[in-house]
Amino acid sequence: MKLDPQLPSGPIHDAWTQRRRELPLISPINKRRFKVLVVGSGLAGASAAASLAEQGFRVTLLTYHDSPRRAHSVAAQGGINAARNYQNDGDSIERLFLDTVKGGDFRAREAGCHRLAEISGAIIDQCVAQGVPFAREYGGTLANRSFGGALVSRTFYARGQTGQQLLYGAVQALLRQVDAGRVELLTQRDVLDLITVEGVARGVVCRVQASGRLEAHTAHAVLLASGGYSNVFHRSTNAVKSNASAIWRAHRRGAAFANPCFTQIHPTCIPSGDPGQSKLTLMSESLRNDGRVWLPAQAGDARPPHAIPEAERDYFLERQYPTYGNMVPRDVASRRARERCLEGHGVGPGGRSVYLDFSDTIRREGRAAIESRYGNLFAMYERITGSDPYAEPMRIYPAPHYTMGGLWVDYNLMSTIPGLFVLGEANFSEHGANRLGASALMQGLADGLFIAPATVSGWLAGHLHTEVSADHPACRDSIAAVQARIDGLGSTSGGHSCDSLHRQLGDTMIGACGISRHADGLRAAMAEVRALELAFAQELRLPEPRAGRNPELEKALRLEDFLQLAGLMLRDALAREESCGAHFREEHQSADGEALRNDDNFCHIAAWQWTGEGQEPTRHCEPLHYRHATPSRRNYR
Repeated sequence: MKLDPQLPSGPIHDAWTQRRRELPLISPINKRRFKVLVVGSGLAGASAAASLAEQGFRVTLLTYHDSPRRAHSVAAQGGINAARNYQNDGDSIERLFLDTVKGGDFRAREAGCHRLAEISGAIIDQCVAQGVPFAREYGGTLANRSFGGALVSRTFYARGQTGQQLLYGAVQALLRQVDAGRVELLTQRDVLDLITVEGVARGVVCRVQASGRLEAHTAHAVLLASGGYSNVFHRSTNAVKSNASAIWRAHRRGAAFANPCFTQIHPTCIPSGDPGQSKLTLMSESLRNDGRVWLPAQAGDARPPHAIPEAERDYFLERQYPTYGNMVPRDVASRRARERCLEGHGVGPGGRSVYLDFSDTIRREGRAAIESRYGNLFAMYERITGSDPYAEPMRIYPAPHYTMGGLWVDYNLMSTIPGLFVLGEANFSEHGANRLGASALMQGLADGLFIAPATVSGWLAGHLHTEVSADHPACRDSIAAVQARIDGLGSTSGGHSCDSLHRQLGDTMIGACGISRHADGLRAAMAEVRALELAFAQELRLPEPRAGRNPELEKALRLEDFLQLAGLMLRDALAREESCGAHFREEHQSADGEALRNDDNFCHIAAWQWTGEGQEPTRHCEPLHYRHATPSRRNYR
């Protein structure tokens, strides 16, 4: 397998301009001859479908939701980054670029990070034009706040509902194209396979949730924008139905999977209240602008927070990282919170929480100021926990959130399968080993609004294939393979439910491949995952009939993919003998507990190739070269 990143030559500042200049064009009258298939209706998918349809392409969009408005992008809270320097605090495209490279611990491509920073300002203009109600200052200018890993305020926000408002803007643009007849929107479709013809991606097979019918949908190009895979941990901040099936099935068809072990644990989540809980709830990182993180200085101190005097509190992030304080990046804050809890300083049930305290800001600025910034988040916290965060500190704890790994793509967002483009969290992207807060929405919209519309069109200009019909042999073979897979799953007499197996998988993965990892634990987890795969194959309980609506069958199809993906994540974490960003190998840390990279041996993207059922995957490397951002120890102290 050849990994050619297709990077432009010349200065990085002109790379994206040069690439757009090089891409061939298609005349408006000819664009209607091409059909594009988009999988996923989140920010990346909805914006890409709307943008390509606006250009004149025929677009079909598949989503497993009953409405595109329910895509998980709606759950993002805190904001979206852009280098506009509205606060006059020294921000710039160059600073956002460098923060992104450093935040990812020098495990991302320079050219991609710079392009992301370059496009960021145009994203805000587009969203404002779509009517996104960003917060504004008294004089009318757009407001900004800061996020972890940055010393400037560059995050645009709509209270604590930024993802929702951005998605609604993208979806209304999508629905305009649906109404114009340029987009066919198909809901409640689970994508279960990728169709390739002569090595080129030409469509997908999906299951209609309401009827159980299998369908083949074909096109001249396929765009996967199906989100991340944090639900491999069972409980995460993702929606319960978020899954990895579309990208995993593409991987099995030949698309390389890059950096699967790079998964982010978010430090600001509501702790689990019950072992049977299905998901975890995110509290936006933006809360750390006004809330102070602390724990009792004395281990085992069970007093309520108001009874612990200031002198007996440990504001451990401010103490350990005086420059960034509570706004250190997510991986750093998560590790430190977990360490303090393991040392006996944690609060709440089981000692698995830390305090996020807003009392100082409320005394200084008043309750109304906090309510205007975070009112909906505070209301959500109180509904879930029964505790009033205006009167007492929130209790938070790290939880699986975002996945930096994903399908490998080149600079044009194309995978190792020609004609298969991957957008948003589904690709491995520009976040490196750790995503900066408020950069996910930026990347999804950059991919969907600006990058894919240029690069997909450029690829199609040189690849006018004949249309593939749904009765093509490749489509029939793929449908038959999916049906055989469904028929072979479980039995009504099996001893394990999908939920019980998924819960066991989550316990294994969070323990061995969560906030920290070590070789022995990873090897033991690989054996446990193999045992779970065997239990899934031989003892899965699955109700009949397979036709029609069957939520348990949907879970089983997704769980099978998660089990296989978990094995790859563990292999990837074991092979990467270094600590970098969110990948923290306990064997590779400094005396003060910080990550120790190994640039001599691991300054590369690891891309895994599927070699067959039961076979060891092959690890390929794409070297990373830094000409503008000098790799250095990632120091936030």
